[in-house]
Amino acid sequence: MEDRLNSDTPVERLKRSIIYGEEQDAEKAAREILNAGIDPMQVMERELFPAIKSVGEKFEKGEYFLTDLMSAADAMRAASRVLTSNMKEAGKNKMATTRMGKVVIGTVSGDIHDIGKNIVALLLEVNGFDAQDLGKDVESMKFIERATEVQANIMALSALMTTTKPAQKEIMDLLDEMGLRKKFLVMVGGAPTTSEWAERIGADGWAETAEQGVRLAQRLVKER
Repeated sequence: MEDRLNSDTPVERLKRSIIYGEEQDAEKAAREILNAGIDPMQVMERELFPAIKSVGEKFEKGEYFLTDLMSAADAMRAASRVLTSNMKEAGKNKMATTRMGKVVIGTVSGDIHDIGKNIVALLLEVNGFDAQDLGKDVESMKFIERATEVQANIMALSALMTTTKPAQKEIMDLLDEMGLRKKFLVMVGGAPTTSEWAERIGADGWAETAEQGVRLAQRLVKER
């Protein structure tokens, strides 16, 4: 691994480090890119994001496992922290607008299951979204507050239990009561949910699997 990475330019090493999930190598390559005076924003837009997207595609094809996906995401985050460390605010804002959109995702109140949600969040991230993961057992108002705070495009609500599924409807009702329903796209998912349930509570879409969730998010953003 060391010889292969050292034989390339810092940008090429960064891409390979992301694809192979080598966090330390990715961080090192990112620092070398900064030291070489290469535009970090261009590197992120043209090299880093496409590299992590290829990882997501490999996962969907069954060529990568979840551990591979997680390692690649960690490498991407490490490199991103370095590349954005000295970036001016205007540059960061421009970079944010080049991504697909911003998603606030979490498992609803009373529900402590989060494996499926974690996979969706990872896949959203590697497919060009800024995924703001709130975790599990998230109070309904917290979804709305965070989505408003970060100006999210989408709220993704996961429920893995029949008893917690009503929390998805509670959030939809709160959005209506607060006059915020049209401000956010809302997608729901989880074992007890269905497309009929999503339609019943007024959500914009439902996904059965993590891969379908990403495709749904992409479609909703493009249609809006």
